[in-house]
Amino acid sequence: MSGVWVFEDGIVRRADSDPPSGVGAGGSRPNKVLVHVPSGEVVTSYDVLERRLRELGWERYLYDPCLLQFHQRSTVHLITVPRDFARLKLVHMYDVVVKTRNVFEVRDAAPP
Repeated sequence: MSGVWVFEDGIVRRADSDPPSGVGAGGSRPNKVLVHVPSGEVVTSYDVLERRLRELGWERYLYDPCLLQFHQRSTVHLITVPRDFARLKLVHMYDVVVKTRNVFEVRDAAPP
C-alpha cells in the first residue's frame, strides 16, 4: 500500500491527511452506510451490527479496549472494528461485507 506510514509506540499506522472514509466533502455526514440486506436495516450502531452478526453465528472474540472483534467457530475469519462507532471506516464496512457474503452491503447514504 502506498502512502506515508508512521511507527509510534510499537504500532504502525498510515498517516493520512485525507478525511476519514465515510465522511462527505464537508465532513458533516457519511457518504456510505453498511446495510443488512435481508431486512434493509442500516447499521447505525454496534448494537445493530452485533445483533445481526449473532444471528449468523458470529461471537464476540477477546476483550480489547480499542477494538471489537467477532469470529465464527466454523471459520478462521475475524471481523475487527474500532470500539468507537464514529471511527468506523469504509475498510471496516467492506471487511464485514466480504466475511458475510450476501448479508451486508455498503451503499451510498441517502441524502438528508
